[in-house]
Formats: sequence, C-alpha cells, structure tokens
Amino acid sequence: MRDFRDAKLMAKVLKQAFADRNTTLTHSEALEIVAAQFGYDQWNILSAKIDAAEKAPGTSAGATGIKPPIPIFRIFDVAKAMEFYCGFLGFTLDWEHRFGDNFPLYAQVSREGMILHLSEHAGDASPGAKAFVWIEDAVALQLELAGKDYRYMKPGIEEAPWGLEVTVIDPFSNRIAFCQKK
Repeated sequence: MRDFRDAKLMAKVLKQAFADRNTTLTHSEALEIVAAQFGYDQWNILSAKIDAAEKAPGTSAGATGIKPPIPIFRIFDVAKAMEFYCGFLGFTLDWEHRFGDNFPLYAQVSREGMILHLSEHAGDASPGAKAFVWIEDAVALQLELAGKDYRYMKPGIEEAPWGLEVTVIDPFSNRIAFCQKK
C-alpha cells in the first residue's frame, strides 16, 4: 500500500492515466489531486511533510545519507514475474523500461516500504539471489499468501533463532525471506 512519500509517483501515474483517456492533466494539477487524496489542502503542505519525513531522525546513517538497498532480481519471463510479484505477493508495478522494441525489460515493483528491481538484462544479476526483509507480522503475511492459493508457491512459516520467517521463491529461483524479529 502506498503512503504519502509516494505522492510524486502517484501524480505521475494519475497524469498518465488521464493521458491514456485523451484528457490533459498538468503535473501540477495531478500533484494537487494527490495532496487532496491524502487530506491536505494543497500540494505545498504535503510536499513539506514528505521533506520532513525524509529528514527525520533515523532515516539517514550519517552525513552520506545512505538509504536501504534495492535488490535486483534476474527474471526470464515477464508474465510469470508479474504474476508472482504483483499477483501473488501484492506488489505494484511502479515503472518499466526497455531501450526499444524487442529489448529486455527493467522494472520496479514495490509494496509498502519495500522496493525491488526486476531485470531481464543478462549482466544485471544472477538468478538465485536472496533478499532478507524485516516485517512486522510474519503470521499475517503467511495467511495472506496462503489465502491466494497460488499454484506454484505455498509458503509456510518457520521459527529461526532471530524470528519468524516466511520465505518465498520466485519462478527464477530468487528468494525473499520475510522475517519478524523475536
């Protein structure tokens, strides 16, 4: 689920949705609409909230401003990848890029605060990678995924010394271990 920090991306998607329907919407108008959706009177107020959240204590490791990494997973079939990440795991496709027709896909998917890049490019990543992700409620995630009855993945929940883990494996052998701290 998106939050206010995704407002600029949401405005971009909104503007494109209107364009797809042959309706012109300026970027400024899209930003104002998104601000209203979050309950703010104008974009400037929401923008200030976003800036404050990005500068909040604990969001930066120091003067360099190191942010969380974005794993890149190698994929070989776009339809299967989207079925797994967007359909099964509940991620949203944020954007996709190709250098031209009949070129490999590079895309970003996200869910809550987690971002992943998916790539068909041979040099970007090796299949079989693993990402470890802290979550608040492993039991809720496992129940959500079990309820989807995805034919290729039926994740359970395991107790590890560091917490409860739900591990999923995509169609390309990439793994994500979602873990709730003990």
